[in-house]
Amino acid sequence: MDTGYLGVLTLRLEMPWVSNLKEKRALVRPVVERLKGRFPVTVARLDGLDAHDWELIGVATISNDHEWTQQTLKMAGDFVAAGGEYRVVAEEQVISSLSDLMGYGGDEPDDD
Repeated sequence: MDTGYLGVLTLRLEMPWVSNLKEKRALVRPVVERLKGRFPVTVARLDGLDAHDWELIGVATISNDHEWTQQTLKMAGDFVAAGGEYRVVAEEQVISSLSDLMGYGGDEPDDD
């Protein structure tokens, strides 16, 4: 039996019409803050911080319910895609069992 699930969503946002980092941050920061306020997730700007025309953001959540984890990430991805002056050009979702990640079988504690 799995004890829980860790879900991670990565989204690559592109905005080729943006000409500087300040303008890009003004587009990306609000969506990061809205995600945090609207969904039970952690959000981070992962890559492209020094590029003015793209950025990779990561969204993570944890739960004891696989379907809830999957739906939360889907809703977060849809929310990002629906708003903002950017294009979502790549999206990847990975859900991992905490039992597999932590190396235990669930009900019985490890005596190490």
